[in-house]
Amino acid sequence: MNADFTDVVTIEKETISGQIFPHEDVLPDTEAQRKRRRDAERAATLGNGYQGKLDIYFQTADGVTKRVQTTVWAAHEEYITLKAGATIPLRAILHFDFY
Repeated sequence: MNADFTDVVTIEKETISGQIFPHEDVLPDTEAQRKRRRDAERAATLGNGYQGKLDIYFQTADGVTKRVQTTVWAAHEEYITLKAGATIPLRAILHFDFY
């Protein structure tokens, strides 16, 4: 992904539940949304099989891009569940950074 993530606020996974997410999808492109779905499923596989962490870039309702480093436990139809038990709606996720 060639997005510019220089103005990113890094947060702890424990603060996810206090975030307010946008109602509209942050990715207007259908192919980008499909890729995000595949990446979410890959992240859940990585998290369950290897407890692998990754960076998740997402946007809050106020338009701020944030990053959290965490493990994804599950990818559902409309959201992901993180190791801490918090959830992030898929519509708010901009990018998964695997390493």
